[in-house]
Amino acid sequence: MIYIGRHNHHDGMRTGFHTDNGLKFIFGTGFDESHKEIEEKDLHHEHYGPDSEHDIADRAHGKTREQVMHEKRAGKLDLSKGPKPYGWFEEHPLDGGMVPPKVVRVDPFFMDEAPVTNKEFGKFVRATYYETEAEKFGWSFVLSSFLPNAKNLHEAEVDPEAEDWVAVDGAYWRNPEGPGTSYKYRENHPVVHVSHRDAAEYCTWVGKRLPGEREWEAAARGGNVGPKNRTLYVWGDEQTTDAAKEYANLWGDGDFPWDNKAEDGWRATSPVKTFKPNLFGLYDMTGNVWEWQRGGKHKSRIVRGGSYVDSLDGSFNHAATLGVRATLHGTTTTGNVGFRCVKSPKRKEEYHWVYENEGSGTAELVLEDENGNRKQRQTQQNQQPRQIEIYEDDDEFDEEVIHDPTKPRPDEMRKRVLAVKPRTLRSDEL
Repeated sequence: MIYIGRHNHHDGMRTGFHTDNGLKFIFGTGFDESHKEIEEKDLHHEHYGPDSEHDIADRAHGKTREQVMHEKRAGKLDLSKGPKPYGWFEEHPLDGGMVPPKVVRVDPFFMDEAPVTNKEFGKFVRATYYETEAEKFGWSFVLSSFLPNAKNLHEAEVDPEAEDWVAVDGAYWRNPEGPGTSYKYRENHPVVHVSHRDAAEYCTWVGKRLPGEREWEAAARGGNVGPKNRTLYVWGDEQTTDAAKEYANLWGDGDFPWDNKAEDGWRATSPVKTFKPNLFGLYDMTGNVWEWQRGGKHKSRIVRGGSYVDSLDGSFNHAATLGVRATLHGTTTTGNVGFRCVKSPKRKEEYHWVYENEGSGTAELVLEDENGNRKQRQTQQNQQPRQIEIYEDDDEFDEEVIHDPTKPRPDEMRKRVLAVKPRTLRSDEL
């Protein structure tokens, strides 16, 4: 797995949780030029301290978030547009990315180098006897030009929102184009015909999870996150097939869906790690297969990255930029949707505990440093600190034990008092 987070500038080591180790970047479509108005200092704006109640200025419109919200509250409602659900934003017509782009932050995480393959998913199925939703429903969507039998094109049903995708009975991850086809010789290709639930179940089985779309885009951009170095594609801004074929499996210059000239060497899915990785070392972040994301609603699950049926400029299907985004029903299974997994670094909270005498009714809270040296004392009257009761071992059947009346009885309760000190987040993985 690849670590996505901050590194120290002097030694290149991962930054721990003792400081802010998240990533900030400009999230959204690459076609909207307003991201160039965002200043570099906005990427270093911290949401705590004296500026915690203020938001980054909207450079594209010359207003802060407070000003925009004030205008919304004081102005009149446009009832013709209707209410918007939580999380709604305007999408660009070419790549589906958010308009306008904005600065967001993500916590550090680990991401798989490549999408999950047929071989890896097969191990999960054999170990758990898992049945995918495509198997339960008995059909899945296949691109019309990939049908093994041409007569199926006239007899089968098609997706009303994408007429080039045909519902094929018996198609699932083992039979990608339906009965008579096999995933054999494609074991290193990304697994397809998996729903959002199938992807989430696999991630849980391996002790990971699906990525959030902000996490995914932070990883896809490979460090090109500022207004000056933000690019449209993994390889830069050049919108030519010759430049793209080294980095992404896309449709190319042919007419969709019948003429794929395979300039990149593949007409459908390709083995993972076939093309060059991005600056973080991640493969297939653009093209090959769409990737399921965590979040969204069941009827509108998020996929990112584009697939082998997408174009560079959005002349057909989606424009395969770094901000490309789409939504699908959670039960949708097709021949161009897969997934990869991520994992958050393990964290543990460290507190310092001390023993104190609670007999007087006055609790003394003692601060200790990491070496055990007491730094200060603070007395609180008539206030019980947070306590955990710990009992000493006492063998009531041991008759040889003679109690010394000058010392506390061994069966008396001793309490640990939590030192009043800010918690410390640590991780063995950073």
